[in-house]
Amino acid sequence: MKDSYGRSITYLRLSVTELCNLRCRYCMPAEGVCKLRHDQLLTEEEMLTAVRAAASLGITKVRVTGGEPLTKPNILSICRGVARTEGIREVVITTNATLLAGLAAPLREAGVRRVNVSLDTLDPEKYARMTRLGRLDDALRGIQAALDAGFERVKMNAVLIGGFNDGEIPALAELTRKWPVDMRFIELMPMPGNQEFGPDNYIPVSRVLDALPDAVPEREDGVARLYRLPGAQGRIGLISPLSQRFCGECNRIRLTADGKLKPCLHSAEEISLKGLTEDGMRERMRLAILGKPECHGELSAERRSMAARNMNQIGG
Repeated sequence: MKDSYGRSITYLRLSVTELCNLRCRYCMPAEGVCKLRHDQLLTEEEMLTAVRAAASLGITKVRVTGGEPLTKPNILSICRGVARTEGIREVVITTNATLLAGLAAPLREAGVRRVNVSLDTLDPEKYARMTRLGRLDDALRGIQAALDAGFERVKMNAVLIGGFNDGEIPALAELTRKWPVDMRFIELMPMPGNQEFGPDNYIPVSRVLDALPDAVPEREDGVARLYRLPGAQGRIGLISPLSQRFCGECNRIRLTADGKLKPCLHSAEEISLKGLTEDGMRERMRLAILGKPECHGELSAERRSMAARNMNQIGG
C-alpha cells in the first residue's frame, strides 16, 4: 500500500516486549522500566493477527524487536507464526546477542532469515559501562552462534557516539574482514530519555569515512549507504537520521508491545490496535499509512525527538 506521498509501505517493526536484560544508556533508564500488566500487552495471537492485517495491506517484511526480544518466553512461537503468515517474505530479528548463543539455531529453524546485532564497542569495560549490565563475551558468543546457524545475513549495528566509540571505527569495521557480516554505523538519536548525551556526543556518520579512507562506495540498501573495505567479506553501512534524513525513502510502520501503531518513529502519534478484530486492525493500519507524515522535524542535541517514549518502549 502507498501512503499519501507515494511511498510503498512494506515493512513492519513488531516489538514483542519493552523489557531488556541490558540498560543501554541511550535506550533505557538505569532502573529499567515499569513492567506493564499482562492485559496491557499484545498477546501472541493479537501480534499474529496484526501481522496478517499488515500483510493484507502489502507488508512483506517484519522485523521482530524489543526491548530485547529474546527475553520473551514465546519468542520462537511468535517468529514461527510470523514466518508462516501468507504474504510475509522476510522475517528479521534485532537483538543484543547476549542470549543468542542458545537460540540462534532454533530461530533459524523458526523461519528467521536475518539477524541484526547491537554492538557499540569491542572494549569489555566500555561495553559494561554503556550497557550497565552486559558482558561483551556473551554478545560475541551470540554472534558466533548466529554465523554458525547459517542466517542469510548477519548485521551489526553500532550507535556512533562522540567521545565513546568514535576511536573504535577502524576496529569495528575490521569485523567485516574477519567475518561475513555488515557493520553499520548509526547516528545517535536524541530520544526523550537520553538527556545525558550532550552536543559533543552527536557526530555525523561522515566521521566513519574519515576514519576509513580505503572504503569504496557500493549501492544503497534501504536507508543505509554501503561501502566495502578492500578484501572484506562484508560491507560498511552508514545510517544518518540526523545529518541526512531519509524520510523520503521511509517504508515502515511500527507496532509497540502494548499495541500502539506508530506511523513515524519521531512523532507522538499512536493508534491503538489492541482488542480489535483483524478487520478492525486492517482499517486502522490503512488510515495510519494514509496519514503517515511526510517527514519528521529536525533532530539534534537541542531539538529532541517528539516520540514521547524511549526506544525500548517503541522497538528498535
